[in-house]
Amino acid sequence: MIAVMSSNADLNKMSHIELENEINDLELRLKDARSRLQDASKPSIRNPKDQSPTDQDINERIQLPSFLHPLLLICDTALPLGSFAYSSGLESFIAHNKISSTQNTQSASFQRFLKLSIASVSSTSLPYLLEAYRFPAELERLDNDFDASTPCTVARRASVAQGRALLNVWGKSFRMTYSRHTHTIDSSSTSAAVAAIEDFSETLKSGGFDGDLIGPNGHFAPLWGTFCCAVGIDINLAAYTFMLNHAKAVLSAAVRASVMGPYQAQSILASDELRDSLNSRIRAEYHTKTEDAGQVAPVLDLWVGRHELLYSRIFNS
Repeated sequence: MIAVMSSNADLNKMSHIELENEINDLELRLKDARSRLQDASKPSIRNPKDQSPTDQDINERIQLPSFLHPLLLICDTALPLGSFAYSSGLESFIAHNKISSTQNTQSASFQRFLKLSIASVSSTSLPYLLEAYRFPAELERLDNDFDASTPCTVARRASVAQGRALLNVWGKSFRMTYSRHTHTIDSSSTSAAVAAIEDFSETLKSGGFDGDLIGPNGHFAPLWGTFCCAVGIDINLAAYTFMLNHAKAVLSAAVRASVMGPYQAQSILASDELRDSLNSRIRAEYHTKTEDAGQVAPVLDLWVGRHELLYSRIFNS
C-alpha cells in the first residue's frame, strides 16, 4: 500500500514538472511570435545602395524649374545686348576725378561710384521695370514715359540701344519658343507679355503708334520687365538680374579701364555687401510708382552727360 502511494506521488510530481515546462515553452513561443509581429508592423528600411532607382525617381530628382533655363540665359555675358560697351558714366567719372594711383584710394573711389550708380539705376529704372512686368499691356505707355523722364541724352541713347538689342534677341532667339502660338506656360500674364512684345516690336518696325508722328523708343528697363514676364521668370528675379547685370557691366568697365584687376572685380561681385545693396535697393523701389520715379544721384547724369566731351574714350557712355 505504501509503495502504491509513493508511485502515485512520483507520477503527480512528474506531470507537474511537465506542465511547467510546457507552459514555459508556450510563453517563449508567444514572446517570439509577438516580437515577429512587431517587426512585421514596422516599415521596411532598405539600404539606399541596394535600391535601384526607377526612371520616375530619376526624372523627379533632375527636374528643374522651368524658369531656370531662361534665367541662366539672360544672366550670361554672351547675351548680345551690348551692355559691356557702356560704362554708365565710370569713364567720365575717372576723367573728371583725379584719382590717386594708390590701390586703396582707387578702390574706395570706385566703391563710392558703384554705390551711386546702383542707387541711380534702381530709382530711375526699377519702377518702370516692375510696372511693365505687372502690366505688360502698358509697355508702350511706360516706354514713352521713361523716355520723357530721361533728360540725359547719353543715358537715353544707351538705354534705347540695349532695349532694341533685347528686342532683337527676342525676335531672333526666344520668339520661336515663347511666341503666342507655341507658348507652353499656362499663364495669362505671360501670354499678355508675349503679345505686348510682339505688338511693340511690330510698331517699332513700322515707325509709329497708329499714325502718330512720335514712334516708340525701345527703352531697356520696361522691355526687360516685359521680356522676363514673357519667358516665365519671377518678378523678384527679373529685378535682381537687371541690377546684377548692371553691376557686372560697371565692374567689367572698371577692369578694362585699369581701375582694378579681374579677381578684385569678382570678389566685389561675390561679396555680401553687393548682394545686400542690390536687395535693399529692390525693396526700396518695389512699390514705387512710375510717376514717383526719379534720379536720386544727379551727379551721375552730369558724369554720363559729359562723356561725349572726353578727348578720348573707349566706351559709349
